[in-house]
Amino acid sequence: KRQYSSGSSGFIIGGRRVLTNAHSVEHHTQVKLKKRGSDTKYLATVLAIGTECDIALLTVNDDEFWEGVSPVEFGDLPALHNDVTVVGYPIGGDTISVTSGVVSRMEILSYVHGSTELLGLQIDAAINSGNSGGPAFNDKGKCVGIAFQSLKHEDAENIGYVIPTPVIVHFIQDYEKHDQYTGFPVLGIEWQKMENPDLRKSMGMESHQKGVRIRRIEPTAPESQVLKPSDIILSFDGVNIANDGTVPFRHGERIGFSYLISQKYTGDSALVKVLRDKEILEFSIKLAIHKRLIPAHISGKPPSYFIVAGFVFTTVSVPYLRSEYGKEYEFDAPVKLLEKHLHAMAQSVDEQLVVVSQVLVSDINIGYEEIVNTQVLAFNGKPVKNLKGLAEMVENCDDEYMKFNLDYDQIVVLQTTTAKEATLDILTTHCIPSAMSDDLKT
Repeated sequence: KRQYSSGSSGFIIGGRRVLTNAHSVEHHTQVKLKKRGSDTKYLATVLAIGTECDIALLTVNDDEFWEGVSPVEFGDLPALHNDVTVVGYPIGGDTISVTSGVVSRMEILSYVHGSTELLGLQIDAAINSGNSGGPAFNDKGKCVGIAFQSLKHEDAENIGYVIPTPVIVHFIQDYEKHDQYTGFPVLGIEWQKMENPDLRKSMGMESHQKGVRIRRIEPTAPESQVLKPSDIILSFDGVNIANDGTVPFRHGERIGFSYLISQKYTGDSALVKVLRDKEILEFSIKLAIHKRLIPAHISGKPPSYFIVAGFVFTTVSVPYLRSEYGKEYEFDAPVKLLEKHLHAMAQSVDEQLVVVSQVLVSDINIGYEEIVNTQVLAFNGKPVKNLKGLAEMVENCDDEYMKFNLDYDQIVVLQTTTAKEATLDILTTHCIPSAMSDDLKT
């Protein structure tokens, strides 16, 4: 692909730093900043990229950039119907744009870029391309958030979303604490509401007890060592959880209890009170980052791949699904991959979902050309745990045939010696310098 450039908005905060959106600088090779009213562009250094929260932290080493500027001050989380003003440089012009609206909703939102759910503000003001990364101010001139995405729907107009100050402050303090961005911890469970009275009675809950039932626990999560399926989580860090999974939030409002978890930092401990077999237990749990079978992002790294006999093997991630099926991948991707994306759990920290991405046509692979994005389950009878393991098994294979068991009960059989000999010619034909990515060579 040709290199391309994109524009975004940003704003200055304390400590000679600049905030913008992570999606504006991810995969960057060079970042330049220009102040309002200036024609000079300054080279910037990216200090941290928070993919989950879609925030990036930058700085500029040139002292001239910081002359005559003052940092933005943060304000408190706005209330519903409070006025907000979004400032930025949307696509289609070089002059600043000011859009006004009110806070119409405040809840746990799906952050598209990071495929994560965090606190977010919905405002009735459009956020256009290029406007993202700009600050949202309250009526006192204090920053209450960062513009980051908009709702595209035929039945809705002028709906934008803002990253609120609690998420921004968490990102900044995380960087200051650890000298890098470590992420937002999660509890590593899937849970069920306990609103049905018969369900509560069957689980041994008293009439005054409220909570949510654990359906499944991530095998790689620290919680798997102490919590069990069908435990009823009664409270998190002393805050009682309702039967619908909400907790008190500000002035008579309620919000999903994942908000409490998102306010913690990686490595923090939290007290979790559960009901198990009619007995109340309390555990101290060390919170960690979620290990997904299909990662939400790849942290700007090039994708891993392995090629033999024209079969291109790679691992599935959300960026990969987007590149293959576009922004609507949740509707257009194969059902089995979507099921894995939504529900499958990694059984170990090094487990990956390996697929045949495509087949580079050659005489050696006649009849296999239509295999696309199909999971590899086993190689010569041995389960495929990750891409590196598959590459090593293929490289070390001295059997007469190589047999790949794929999803949908498909099999691929290749004569080992012939397949390996054909690989170099196929790579040359397609101008591919190596049969595997650099990360698999170490």
